[in-house]
Amino acid sequence: MLTDDADPALVAEKLIHPQFPRSATYDPVWQARYADGPNPLWLAESLTGLLDLTPGMRVLDLGCGWATSSIFLAKEFGVQVVAADMWLRPETWPLIVEAGVESQVLPVRVEAHDLRFAHEYFDAIISLDAYQYFGTDDLYLGYLQQFLAPGGVLGIVVLGITEELDAGPPGHLADMWTWDHQAFHSPAWWRTHLERSAPMTVEHADLVPDGWRHSLRWQELAAQTAPPQARPACAEWARRLATDAGRTIGWPRIVARKTAPSA
Repeated sequence: MLTDDADPALVAEKLIHPQFPRSATYDPVWQARYADGPNPLWLAESLTGLLDLTPGMRVLDLGCGWATSSIFLAKEFGVQVVAADMWLRPETWPLIVEAGVESQVLPVRVEAHDLRFAHEYFDAIISLDAYQYFGTDDLYLGYLQQFLAPGGVLGIVVLGITEELDAGPPGHLADMWTWDHQAFHSPAWWRTHLERSAPMTVEHADLVPDGWRHSLRWQELAAQTAPPQARPACAEWARRLATDAGRTIGWPRIVARKTAPSA
């Protein structure tokens, strides 16, 4: 996301935030350079505060992008991570090695509907700003939960909305709403969707606190520091978020546990 001539002071100003103390210990320029969308370290930190991750647990980071979230999980919690993404880049492994977690993070290029893992292998499955692209399918969780151990957790953070929009987008967003926004859903929608799709119990469903503000900070930074061809889209997202001011757009944060079979 970051051009080579980006001002490090500006990047640090936008990305060092007191709400994310763990993320603040990582180089902000590194965070910005290896991110395809909103800061994955912020999303990971906001989610893991709700999870009980312990050293040695096996975690699938589904839709990991550059795998900075996988690196974060390995370093902060001592877990073993499979970093999975259909667009995984060759440069990902050097990043993992440079971070010193090559014994904990395994990068795998794989599509979300064609996972080649043993059933019940993972103690946790995490997906950050990715699950909305495949997980709205009524049948997907029934497929994914095969790879989660009984009692294991699924944790997701997705771009979404505060409440369902049965009458279409609100007036203040009408000129900024596109067809693909129909994949945006509320925490309440995700709760119902996950619990009816598989043997899962939703333990937590809310919005990331001030998530829209954090997303705005990110898009404002990207509008100045992303490659020139990407800046207009980032500026448009910044305008959309500033106009909405959290009334409609937010970041649903969901934690669901796989029901253990009856004895």
